[in-house]
Amino acid sequence: MRARTAPLVIGHRGASGYRPEHTAAAYELAFTLGADAVEPDIVATKDGVLVLRHENEISGTTDVATRAEFAGRRTTKEVDGAKLTGWFTEDFTWEELSTLRATERLPEIRQASSTFDGRYPVLRLRDLLELVDRASEDAARLLGVVAEIKHATYFDSIGLPLAELFTAELAETGWGDNPELIVESFEKTVLGQVRRHGFRGRCVYLLEDTGVPADRAASLGSSAPGYADDLTARGLYALGAAGAPDRVDGISVEVSQVLASGSVSVSLFEDDPSGIDIGAVTSDLVDTAHSAGLGVYCWTLRPENALMPTDFRGHGRDDEWGDWRRLYSILLHSGVDGVFADHPDLAVAVRDER
Repeated sequence: MRARTAPLVIGHRGASGYRPEHTAAAYELAFTLGADAVEPDIVATKDGVLVLRHENEISGTTDVATRAEFAGRRTTKEVDGAKLTGWFTEDFTWEELSTLRATERLPEIRQASSTFDGRYPVLRLRDLLELVDRASEDAARLLGVVAEIKHATYFDSIGLPLAELFTAELAETGWGDNPELIVESFEKTVLGQVRRHGFRGRCVYLLEDTGVPADRAASLGSSAPGYADDLTARGLYALGAAGAPDRVDGISVEVSQVLASGSVSVSLFEDDPSGIDIGAVTSDLVDTAHSAGLGVYCWTLRPENALMPTDFRGHGRDDEWGDWRRLYSILLHSGVDGVFADHPDLAVAVRDER
């Protein structure tokens, strides 16, 4: 089995630019298109089954709103400080949730993907792990999973401990010691919990450029430090401190955090992407994090104008593709250890062309 090329290309919720996210079709296509790993978002059902959805509120990613038998489940809840109205995974058993079908989350931007609405069922985590096992048997390369645990503090508060459920699932499926598994979360507390439950793989802390982690907000209230504190040099060294009980192995940051602050005008670049002065258009975050002993991952590479940084958008419609090749070249050659891409074939092509 051949070694993996760096940086890692991770199919974000599968090949979610081409098929509805978190479906078997999206995950299978991601590997076909060259992804090294895929990323599932993990939430729980009422009966403690781990399922793959972008959020626990599922009106935007399934056909639940069209199902008359579930009309009475529509409700309003507060999740991580945000008030949401819709249908929530924790109000369904797995048997009920398994009858739903996935829909495209961004139909205005990804009309081709939306033509697959209604074809694919919701998946459990174990379904994906079995899919990756099957794909790995035939592949001549390593295939992995970067599993994101979502809303752990919220689920703990309603009696669904995701860390415990997650590590139990790994043990049952034979993935407990799989070196191709990475666990990530926007809440560092749950990463420590999965470690205490015996997980020995890599743990990656997701960081937004603003806001406060939900676990800190729940425990410290208005005095809770925000993600910005973690992104300072002091914060990064604390995250990677050897021997610290809550040490993490890496961070995962937004595209904007890897790019240099201020305008990154495309006029700076030559026609040949290989001529880009990467150091001139990227921040020092990657170097600082690496010096602190942390791996660095970047999310999310998307080519559509509406989903790209302003300086890389084209003049067409929101659903048309902007200057994705130039942006991807900057990010893939910035020193990051991995990128999350909705269209993994585009990221693989840019990575491998140099």
